[in-house]
Amino acid sequence: MTRNLSRLSGAIGIKVFALALAAVLSALLFADPAFAQATETVTEEGTIRSAAGAEGSTIEEVVVEGNVRTETSTVRAYMVLSEGDIYTAEAADQTLKFLFQTGYFTDIGIDMRAGTLTVAIVENPMINRVIFRGNRAIDDEDLAEEVELRPRTFFTPAQVQADVQRILELYRRQGRFSAQVNPQIVELDQNRVDMVFDINDGPETGVRRINFLGNEQYNDRRLRGVIATQETKWWRIFSANDNYDPDRLTFDREQLRRFYLSKGYADFRVVNSVAELTPDREDFFITFTVQEGEQYTVGSVEVNSELERLDEDVMRRLVPIHEGEVYNADFIENSVDNLTFFAGAQGYAFVDVNPRVRRNRDDHTIELSFEVNEGPRVYIERINIVGNTRTLDRVIRREFRLAEGDAFNRVLVERSRARVRGLGFFESVEVTEEPGSLPDRTVLNVQVEEQPTGEISFGLGFSSTDAYVFDLSITERNLLGRGQFLRFAVQFSSRTRQVDLRFTEPYFMGRNLAAGFDIFQVRNNFIESNFSTETTGAGVRLGFPISENNRVNLTYTIRRETIDPEDGFCNPSRYIVDEDEDGEDDDGFIPLPPICESEEATWISLAGYTFTSDMRDDFLEPRRGTFFSLSQQVAGLGGDIRYVRTEVDTRFYHAPFSRGVLEDVVFSLRGTGGYIFDWGGDDGLRRSDRFFKGGATFRGFEPSGIGPRSAVTGDPIGGRMYAIGTAEIGFPLPTPGELGLDAAIFADFGTTGLLTDSDIGGAEFRQFVRDDLTFRSSVGVSVFWDSPFGPVRLDFAHVLARENYDRTEAFRFSGGTRF
Repeated sequence: MTRNLSRLSGAIGIKVFALALAAVLSALLFADPAFAQATETVTEEGTIRSAAGAEGSTIEEVVVEGNVRTETSTVRAYMVLSEGDIYTAEAADQTLKFLFQTGYFTDIGIDMRAGTLTVAIVENPMINRVIFRGNRAIDDEDLAEEVELRPRTFFTPAQVQADVQRILELYRRQGRFSAQVNPQIVELDQNRVDMVFDINDGPETGVRRINFLGNEQYNDRRLRGVIATQETKWWRIFSANDNYDPDRLTFDREQLRRFYLSKGYADFRVVNSVAELTPDREDFFITFTVQEGEQYTVGSVEVNSELERLDEDVMRRLVPIHEGEVYNADFIENSVDNLTFFAGAQGYAFVDVNPRVRRNRDDHTIELSFEVNEGPRVYIERINIVGNTRTLDRVIRREFRLAEGDAFNRVLVERSRARVRGLGFFESVEVTEEPGSLPDRTVLNVQVEEQPTGEISFGLGFSSTDAYVFDLSITERNLLGRGQFLRFAVQFSSRTRQVDLRFTEPYFMGRNLAAGFDIFQVRNNFIESNFSTETTGAGVRLGFPISENNRVNLTYTIRRETIDPEDGFCNPSRYIVDEDEDGEDDDGFIPLPPICESEEATWISLAGYTFTSDMRDDFLEPRRGTFFSLSQQVAGLGGDIRYVRTEVDTRFYHAPFSRGVLEDVVFSLRGTGGYIFDWGGDDGLRRSDRFFKGGATFRGFEPSGIGPRSAVTGDPIGGRMYAIGTAEIGFPLPTPGELGLDAAIFADFGTTGLLTDSDIGGAEFRQFVRDDLTFRSSVGVSVFWDSPFGPVRLDFAHVLARENYDRTEAFRFSGGTRF
């Protein structure tokens, strides 16, 4: 049966009373006359009885009664009295207190008579299970971690009340101040109980209004954008910060302080922050009282160093602080980092940069000086990695440019952090230092926060001629936490069906070798031309670094291609043309495609390499730096086809503003190009081996929308060469940060084409091919939304320059979700 906590306490009290009554009756019936003068002391912990003359007598025997689960030896271990000791009331009281503090016993009685010390105990019930009922806002696992009661431990009412308060505090941190917790017990046999916490989550308490008092320089709306706590609004259905959290309020105070310090208010302080529950107890009013003080400007700025290889003029230019400008405390940390990096690049692995700030309250200026000197030699004692609940330690450690025992180098520490972040497995990566066991030792703590690495993505496009283009892929970039890459993709459209499986092991056989394989099948349906092609193949890859920023990848692919003409495709009448436009198709014809001459499958053997040089400051969200890639493939080492394909990709990133509202604006340039030529024959280059551009590679044009096209059938036939450039300016949209909206203004420009006479069947058929190597361009806007369901991208494009046979699209959408 189920009873509440008070009833259990009453039951325990009855047992104690019965035990005490039995002891009294026994004393009255069987005690000798001397015992009639016995003393009794009752305390919160229990009862001490002693016969007359017991004080100072010797204990001849110790007897423990009432223990069922607790071993007699355990009870005696907590006693300060044993056989042969002199009995004193003080020692008995101390024994009583020690036994009670164990939490094992409900009541304890000590009785000293005729040389025998009897310890009678009543054990607390043993907890069989801890059960949570009615909780929906917080999982059982989270509650179990919060409470201290555990199965197979002793029940105590005090511990139950303490756990009730812990649960309520956990609910308060989630903004549920109306939560109720009712502890109950279920009595079982053998003095066992099930501990049950009946929970009523209650409504989530929101934030109705955030007010600021004392702010003259910045209005309330501006300051609300600084703090993490947000007012409850209907559109913030995915926000977790629109409820009252005392811990978050402390963080908000620090955020306000940092904001005002970055604006030059060095005397700023938060006087207090008050949260008041509304009369209906559904929301909170939060009020911050601030004292802004005066704004400070920068006085003199000096950089001093006694190290020979460090040029003070160069170091001064590395400090982004200038005399006369508004003081910004954030720039001091940036200056220390810049100077430390510069010293490390000059060979000083151990350097101390000590910034000194002197505040002049009379003229409201701040004088700065940076002392750069060689510091003590420090070595890495240990590298701790925490927060990687899924990713294996070795996956993170192999990205570090430092190992335990190496000399500490801040440049390599920061480079290691960038490499770990570049894996794309973690939401955040922080590396902090703490003193080691010796003065010349330091401990690096790597704090990571896992993020979803699985992704289900889809894309949907609309064009002026095709009805749709749909693709779906399932990707896991951190398979089983080992850093392995696995991707399965399918693509469907009115023209294409593609299935692709790709796997990569980034550290093959424990070495810095990326090995992988690909299996794929592609079917292209040329609707207007009444034929389709099917390609099935597999490939292997091996990649290795040749320096910190340069890498080489080697590839080999073997594939089998078949072409399936539809009925009527090879009918010569389809290729008769009317040259004089007299309405009679008797003037000439273009040659039948090679696929009409042979139905045998074609085997292609491809070997190639890719050289990559990546000098970007961040692999995921670059703000400055360059990227360069050169790849070549050679077909003909076996197989039926021979050609050489070369492609180049180069990118440049620059963030022109280091601070202010435009600091997140990034300007980028990208140029891609390629050329392919055949060798060992004069049959020309097959259509399927040529370059087709458009869609995501040239916005504003549909896939394969630009380049050579048949004047007879209207089909794209691809080109031997392409050159495409992109200029883009990316920036965050002026919307609440939790919406995750960014945008970019872009311009795409370039061309493709350059077919030879052998590619089209001969010079006499040049008139039936549209191959103008002319300039094309488009401009537009891309919108990026980091939605709760995954990244979403919208492209809106307008074509500026085109040929009349090019195919365009004004809108493209792509999106996905992560797991």
